[in-house]
Parts: sequence; C-alpha cells; structure tokens
Amino acid sequence: MAGRHYTAASGTFKSRSPALFLLLALLALTLLFYIFFISTSSNSIGNVISSRNPNSGIDYSFVSSLEKFLTKSPRSATAGEDTVSGTTSVEDARKLDDSIWKNENQRLYDEPFNPALSPLKVYVYEMPAKFTYDLLWLFHNTYKETSNLTSNGSPVHRLIEQHSIDYWLWADLIAPESERLLKNVVRVYKQEEADLFYIPFFTTISFFLMEKQQCKALYREALKWVMDQPAWNRSEGRDHILPVHHPWSFKSVRKFMKKAIWLLPDMDSTGNWYKPGQVYLEKDLILPYVANLDLCDAKCLSSSRRTTLLFFRGRLKRNAGGKIRAKLVEELRGVDGVSIEEGTAGEGGKEAAQSGMRKSIFCLNPAGDTPSSARLFDAIVSGCIPIIVSDELELPFEGILDYRKIALFVSSSDALQPGWLLSFLKSVSTAQIKEMQANLAKYARHFLYSHPAQPLGPEDLVWRMMAGKLVNIKLHTRRSQRVVKGSRTVCTCECRSPNATSPGPLS
Repeated sequence: MAGRHYTAASGTFKSRSPALFLLLALLALTLLFYIFFISTSSNSIGNVISSRNPNSGIDYSFVSSLEKFLTKSPRSATAGEDTVSGTTSVEDARKLDDSIWKNENQRLYDEPFNPALSPLKVYVYEMPAKFTYDLLWLFHNTYKETSNLTSNGSPVHRLIEQHSIDYWLWADLIAPESERLLKNVVRVYKQEEADLFYIPFFTTISFFLMEKQQCKALYREALKWVMDQPAWNRSEGRDHILPVHHPWSFKSVRKFMKKAIWLLPDMDSTGNWYKPGQVYLEKDLILPYVANLDLCDAKCLSSSRRTTLLFFRGRLKRNAGGKIRAKLVEELRGVDGVSIEEGTAGEGGKEAAQSGMRKSIFCLNPAGDTPSSARLFDAIVSGCIPIIVSDELELPFEGILDYRKIALFVSSSDALQPGWLLSFLKSVSTAQIKEMQANLAKYARHFLYSHPAQPLGPEDLVWRMMAGKLVNIKLHTRRSQRVVKGSRTVCTCECRSPNATSPGPLS
C-alpha cells in the first residue's frame, strides 16, 4: 500500500515518514533536471556538429562546395537588367542618383520604419566570366595536381581556401532566394533599389594562379569595368564592397579603389601591406580566415582530455611583426607543459595541428607576417583558448562579439619577459577556463563559412556589421556630392593612435 510499510516484529502496517517521502521526491526531481540539462547541453553543441554530417545538405568545405556550385551553376549568369557593359557618362550617374533618391524618399515617407523587417539590399554586379567563373574553374582544375608553394613555403591552393571569403559571400548572394536562409540581406536587380553594391572579383585566385603580368592586366581590366558603372561614379565607390582578403591581392590597383569598402583579414598599421589612408575600421570590414581544422566534437571539448598547458604549431620564423615568434620559441621551448612544433604542410600537418590543439588548454597565437593568421580560428573551432600576442591585431565582427570571453590578450613586452607568460597562464582559475571553453563552444558557429550560409555564421555577421555602417556610407556619399572640391579639409578617419594590446594583469 502506498505510504505504509510492514514491520515483521509487530505484524502490522505503519505510515511512512512524510519527511522521507519528500526527500525521495526531491531526489527524483534533481535526477530529472540533471538528465534534462545534459540532454539540452549536448544538443546545443550537437546542432553545430551535426551540420558536419554529409547528409545534412550543408557544405563547410570550400572544395566540396565549389564542386557542387560549378556543376549546378551556368558558366555565366543572366546579366542584371541595368548592368552596364560599356563606358558611362556623368549624365548616367546623375540619372541613377535621381532614381536612388526617389526610392529612398519612398522608404522614408511611405513605409513604416522597422529595422528588423528591413533587410539590407545588395546589388551584385554581373561581371564577365573572366573575373568570376573562369577563375573558380582555374582553381577547380588545378588544386589536385599542383604542389605550388609561395616564396615563404605556404601551399598556394591552401592559402586560397583560407581566404575564400569572396566565394562564400557570392555563392550565398546569387543563390535562389528559396534556398537561402539569411533574412537580413536580399539581392536586388535594379541599381536604384540597392543600399550596397557587391563586386564579385576573385582577387586571391587570380593573384596566386595567374602569371604576374597576366594578373596585373586582369586587375586593370576589372578596375576599368567597375569604374565604368554609373553606381561607382555616383558614389566614387563608397557604397561598393570589394573582397581583397589576401594582403598581396589587388595591390597594383588598390589606390584607385581606396574609397570602397574592403573586406580584409586584418589592418596592418605598420604600412607593410596597406598604404596609409587605404584601410580603417570606420570604412572597411575584418572577416575571419576560413579555418583549416575541423570543428571539435563534444568529447574533445572536455577539459579533462586537455593535458598540455600551451600549444603552438607553425612556422617559427616570420617577417615584420612576426619576428616575435622566434623570441617566444626561445623563451618557451623545453618548458614542462608547453608544446612548440615547426609547422608542415599537407594532411599530416593538419592532423598534427588538430591533435595538438584538441589536447591543449591554451593555444599561442603570435603575430605572423601580418597581425592575424588562420591559427586563431583553428584554435576557436578546436576549443583551445587563444593566447593572442599581436599588438596590432584587429578582429572580425568585434562590434558584435566580445573576444575577451574566449581569448586572453597579452602584450608583446609582457610575453617576452622571462617566465611571465607561464606564470600568467598558471594563474588563470579552473572556473575561468571552463567558462571560456563553454564560450568557445558557443562562438564557434560564427567562424564556420558554409553553403547555404547559416544564421549567425560569418556571412550573416558580415551583413549585420554592414547594416551598422550604412548611414555613415550614405552621409559621406551625399557630402561628397555637394562639397566644393578644395573648399575645406577633407573629413577622414585616418588620424588615430595605433592599436596596441593593453599590458596584462601581472605586469
């Protein structure tokens, strides 16, 4: 009987204690809550990891996605009805400006203001195939056969994959609307309806896979083609998006397009890669590299599997700001709990890097030839807390993401003090490590390019950041149209103190 138990001594039934019954009920509820918590936690990680399943219909591999894209897509798409193929006049730009003004007036006075329901409108130029499809085919037809290396020993085709942001953005923008998942940006086919204009020129592929003079000639042709467009002449390119994600690409003609919005891997303020005044945060946008490594699954996210304190694998000698690498290696090599390895190319190098990051609590991210590298994003998708030693580094989507929740920033001067870095890392509490690892699991999705592009993926965050720039873009476009040339000092954002990492808490 419920609530009673039998005693052999008396042969009678006695009522159970209410306190005991309450205790058992609480234990049962606690167990149910624990099971529910574990299940939902696993699902939140699994939602991202399951998308790696080849049956999910989502591609995270550039090579795999490109194969399907080229098989499915025509060699050149049908041109937008107002794409211009020849030289335009000042009158063409004026007519377009009037049409844009009418559209903006209608939006301002006749449509209710609701930013959440107003996606960014992007016009994608239909450039000749030699700037787009032909270059994608060039990569596709050569990546298996070649072992080409750059002057510093990096595999050319792997570098192109790391900087393939131009492909991921374009493939999403031109996909049929019924197949797209992003709702904060739409493609429009009339220039007067556009907020922004996207230039789909593959500057990195052309730089690495074409002969030097042939590449420069193609750059000049692309420049002329874009500058012949009425929309470019109307704004002098201020509302045009130009993907130049490798710092060597498009270098010979950049100065003619410096008012456009550049999509960059970082902003090297030393002048090694960009001329003064060419790039700045108010105008341009930092995008993450495409990670080399696979997303860490739920098991490898467990800190109990991470037995190495600090890990680094990569080229130990670099130029410019990357010279700090050799100094850090000298300081850290042979220290207990630290693994320093010279990087190698190919699948073997990838496996070694992936294994090392997944076994480590912290991953060292010093500057290379440029302030940033793909290693930072490899660490993030591996669940390894980045230790960033790069004083000039700018980060992707920092208006949306707080990197202090997933990484530790160390100034170069602190890192090079004997014993400082190890003392600093050992002072980080277990609770802080677990919290940062949990945040890494949550943030990883923001750095996984894919097709179709996913909500909260990097493509999505690009357009969220662009939306924040839009009013300022329109301001400078209109101001440039009415200010008398030479009448006053040009308003720019070029004069600023350089970025520098703040000293660490133990300095």
